[in-house]
Amino acid sequence: MRAKKWQIGAFLLPSIALFILIYLIPMVIVFVTSFFDWKAGGIFRFVGLKNYIQGFTADARLLKAGTNTIIWVLLQSFVHVGIGTLLAFGLAKMKRGSKVLRTIYMLPNVISAAALGVIFLNVFNSSYGLLNSLLSAITGKTWTKNWLFDTNSAFITVTCTWLLFTGMIVILVTAGIMSIPSDVVEAARIDGATDFQVNVRIKLPLLRNILGTSVILAATSMLKEFELIYLTTNGGPGDMTINLPLYLYKTSLTDNNYGYANMISVVLIIAGVLAVAFINKAFRMDESDL
Repeated sequence: MRAKKWQIGAFLLPSIALFILIYLIPMVIVFVTSFFDWKAGGIFRFVGLKNYIQGFTADARLLKAGTNTIIWVLLQSFVHVGIGTLLAFGLAKMKRGSKVLRTIYMLPNVISAAALGVIFLNVFNSSYGLLNSLLSAITGKTWTKNWLFDTNSAFITVTCTWLLFTGMIVILVTAGIMSIPSDVVEAARIDGATDFQVNVRIKLPLLRNILGTSVILAATSMLKEFELIYLTTNGGPGDMTINLPLYLYKTSLTDNNYGYANMISVVLIIAGVLAVAFINKAFRMDESDL
């Protein structure tokens, strides 16, 4: 029996109400207060576009945080997803042990960020860290490099704490590969296609929506990445590894400058919406090849 409109509305009402209360109203408040000078103990007064003008013209720290965030979004979208896709194709070829390897590779995704932060602080420690110990054993020289707080290595070191662990991407792409109809692959093989041609010309195009979803997840994860950076370098040395979420945290809870922090929040929200819209358009997410 076909549901009536009021029944559908009644069914959706609790979810809509929760979305409005928990997300929509706070976002409206953030947007409105970004046009105000709002500091702890100060006067709450309207300043128009002052926060935005200051942020985009006179705040070198915001520029650095935004640049780092953009670089990490691009690395996560291309390198992170690329590694996960290659691993998924490799695991899909394995007849034994693929499930065990997928489970092991998912471990960093199920461990809390706090635990991962402590692990990497020990791995990259200058005195007793695993990396320096391995390099010392291989080269025969004593390594005491402070990887997380050296200006020459801090950015790439922090990046490596998440860039190579693509468990979620592997699971998504593997599921997509398994969902491809076998008759499509068999027809290509009958026509003389090699394994490489099947993967590149048949499977990859059919995985477009899965890959688009993976890129969206990867890109948006970098727009909210906070815990690992905060726990490992706290944005240092200097502002070498600061990003927009961490700068937002420091502006609001350390400097107590809530109006300016809300301006950064608006920038992050707009960046997220634009990123998702661009990726949807680039991968033609509303189309199907099957």
